[in-house]
Amino acid sequence: MNLYQCELEKISRLNLPWGNFFGRTVMISGATGMIGKCLIDFFMLLNTMAQTPVKIIALSRSKERAGERFSSCWENENFRHISCDVNREIPECGKADYIIHAASNTHPVQYAGDSIGTIASNVTGTGKLLDYAVSHGAQHFCFISSVEIYGENRGDTEKFEEQYLGYIDCNTLRAGYPESKRLGETLCNAYHQTYGLSFTIPRLSRVYGPTMLPSDTKAISQFIKKAAAGEDIVLKSEGGQMYSYTFVTDAVSGILYTILLGNPGQAYNVADEKSDIALKDLAGYLADIAGTQVVFQLPDDNESRGYSTATKAMLDASRLCSLGWKPQVHMEEGLQCTVEAFAEKKNELN
Repeated sequence: MNLYQCELEKISRLNLPWGNFFGRTVMISGATGMIGKCLIDFFMLLNTMAQTPVKIIALSRSKERAGERFSSCWENENFRHISCDVNREIPECGKADYIIHAASNTHPVQYAGDSIGTIASNVTGTGKLLDYAVSHGAQHFCFISSVEIYGENRGDTEKFEEQYLGYIDCNTLRAGYPESKRLGETLCNAYHQTYGLSFTIPRLSRVYGPTMLPSDTKAISQFIKKAAAGEDIVLKSEGGQMYSYTFVTDAVSGILYTILLGNPGQAYNVADEKSDIALKDLAGYLADIAGTQVVFQLPDDNESRGYSTATKAMLDASRLCSLGWKPQVHMEEGLQCTVEAFAEKKNELN
């Protein structure tokens, strides 16, 4: 059994009130993305030990991609995929007790190439799903947010706590992602005030793992794909940026902690403090795994327009840890697992 599967099983054995989910329906937007895929893998595993299983409604735009990502559970009676764009009316899917909104553009090429869609999924899409939650009596809404909402570190803190607000130049293309995530959070508060809808907001650090999509253009994703191919790791900056990272199963367990144990209306940082690392050191780690070297290359104009300008973006996850959450997979082990998974996929295609 590989690390990813082992970690999913560990989550299922955590002393959490899983009974809140049993016999209920969970709707997940962005189902084919890195987080959505891991969430659904977990719930399908949880169902193997449940007398009254969790029913999953998986929302994504591409039925073809969903069929590939969820081939193992496509015919399962507790899994249903709905092809839709969350920026339009959500199709009638029946009752949804829990809604997890994980649909969003999440990497530089998407920010630059689909700037309107980036904003829409975090604002219009959030509003559509909140409307569905209210009209269908959902117990809880979970909005997946991001370290990006903190903007640039103004040099007055080592790590971002949940109340920190850094600088964002809103009159830029790149601001579309963090500003729309901020507004998505505000929308959740508005629906709580107006309709009494319970919600929590996990703010994820940079997440990686074997459920990453090959199309992902974040720096760590590009490094991992290069390492899996046995190629040199291409660094497109000096690499001094300090970031927090989290392995995907730890990110998902953090999300589940906020839903099951978090205070309604609260935001929670999700980050593994043992995986805070400079970008150049991350590149070095992966070059060592691949047996290659790090080389420097300037990004093209399209990429650079979508890049974050933050040079220090680390999260303080103390609030989440106070609920009992602990990250299990740290950088070296997580990277090795992810590179092996991508190398295996590459070999299968060949």
